[in-house]
Order: sequence, then structure tokens, then C-alpha cells
Amino acid sequence: METAVLIAAGWTSGINAYLTVLILGLAGRLGWSEGPDALQSTPVLVVCGLLFALEFVVDKIPLADNVWDLVHTAVRPTVGALVGSAVAGAQLGRPQAALLAASLALVAHLSKASTRLAINASPEPFSNIAASLTEDGVVATLMVLAVTRPWVAAGISVLAMVVFATVAVLLLSLARRGYRMVRRGLGRPRPSTTG
Repeated sequence: METAVLIAAGWTSGINAYLTVLILGLAGRLGWSEGPDALQSTPVLVVCGLLFALEFVVDKIPLADNVWDLVHTAVRPTVGALVGSAVAGAQLGRPQAALLAASLALVAHLSKASTRLAINASPEPFSNIAASLTEDGVVATLMVLAVTRPWVAAGISVLAMVVFATVAVLLLSLARRGYRMVRRGLGRPRPSTTG
């Protein structure tokens, strides 16, 4: 069971690390699961709750979400590794669990970030809001499933990883366009074309 939770939590950490920890911690705290004690502490739950609230807002603002994703390129895999280490049990050693969860989080994060760059190439903000709400819903659903039906959550996580990665690859050209928009939005000068 720990391996299934590890797979689901690792992948969802790459989409929304704070919501992942918050749901796992609350599930353990409320007695819904045998979650790790480290995730159930009041300081961890309060900090993750506040950071989730901040991400909930920032993630819906075009360009701000790209900056947030850039910062979280280090944060999400790190949280994934910590969650993986926390949920590791007899089936996996802590270092292997941390590495697996961090790898899943990194793949999910890179898929999310590149997809968001592509979405931000669109001039309207509604697709960004819809994508953010969908991501939050997927994370919440998978974490509830990880507590109640771990192997179902793991299977859906693997399928979602394949789908997200495929979409990210297909949208690569739009992501590049979005990246150029972000660079212009941050005030970096465009390269000169005269020569």
C-alpha cells in the first residue's frame, strides 16, 4: 500500500505539492488513514494550508503562474522526495522512495509548467483559470483515492503522467511562444535582428 500512495503522492506533488501534503496530513490527523506523523503536525498543516491558499490565487494569474512554476521547479520535487521518504515503509527504503517520488514530481512539474506556458500564449485568461482548477481537482481527487483506494490512485497517476507528458510534448511549440512572452513581460530586451 505504501508504494501505491508513494506513486500517487509523488506525482501530485509535482502538480500541487502543498495540497498533496495538506490532504495526506489531514487524512492522518483525522484518522482516515495511517498517514505519516511528520505530515500531521500542526505547523506543517498550517504552513501548507497558507501556501496552498497563495498558490490557489497565483496559479490563476497569467505570467505570475509561470514565475511561480519557475520557483517551484526546485520546490515540488523536493516536497515529493520528503513525502516519499515520509510514506516509505517496509516495501521501499527511504532513499529509494524519496528518489522515486522526486522523479515523479519532477516529470509532473515539467509537464505542468510547459503546458502552462502554452496556455499563457493565449490572450484570454479563462483557459488558465480552468487549467488551474482542473489541476487542483485532480490532485484532491487522487489524494482522497490514495487514502481510500491506493492502487486505483497509483494507476490513475501513471495514466495522468503519460497523458500530461504527451500533451506537454504536443504543446512544446506553444510553450516556447509562451516563454518568449514571459521574457518580454519581465522586461528583457528582445535580441536585435539587424546585422
